Formats: sequence, C-alpha cells, structure tokens
Amino acid sequence: MPHITSQTSHQTVLTTFEATPGTCQDLLDLLEEAYRDYISKQPGFIAAGLHVNDAQTRIANYSQWRAREDFQAMLRSEEMRARNRRINELCKSFEPVMYDVVATFG
Repeated sequence: MPHITSQTSHQTVLTTFEATPGTCQDLLDLLEEAYRDYISKQPGFIAAGLHVNDAQTRIANYSQWRAREDFQAMLRSEEMRARNRRINELCKSFEPVMYDVVATFG
C-alpha cells in the first residue's frame, strides 16, 4: 500500500493510460500481471496502485520507488520493454512521469 508523504527521498511515478471501454479490462489484466509477476519483485520497488475511471477510458497508476534509478532500470529491462510493447497495443497512449511529493493532506 502506498504511503504518501513529502518527508521522503522516494521517487513517485504517475503513469496514465488512455484506453477504450473495449480494451480497459484487458489492459488492467496485463498491468496487474506485470506488477504481480515482475515489477513488484524489482530492486527499489516500494508500492503501487492501479485506478480506473468509471467510463473505462483512463487508467492511472501510482507507484513508489526507492530511487529514480531503480524505476529507470526496471523500465529499461528486456522483460519490461517486451511487456510495454503488449501494453501499448491495448491503449491509445501511456506516459510515466516522475514527481516529487510536495504536500499531503488528511
């Protein structure tokens, strides 16, 4: 479970996927499989969450990593590059963006 705080040196990555109602569940299945079988086992991985909008046209992924380099190493691995090619076939676009948490509430 992600713990969101500005008092950390962890790397936060938000990835958005543009899907269609016809491909959303298949895309979610691939993402869940990727996290269960590969991503969550990579060095530096802390936690992640998948979110889908009610129209099933967008998926948002929130992930936390020990360091930017850990996320980049996972993303550049042969395994993830192959998975991303399959993921890309099911969505119009996807974009991982690295962020720093600057404030939290609640």
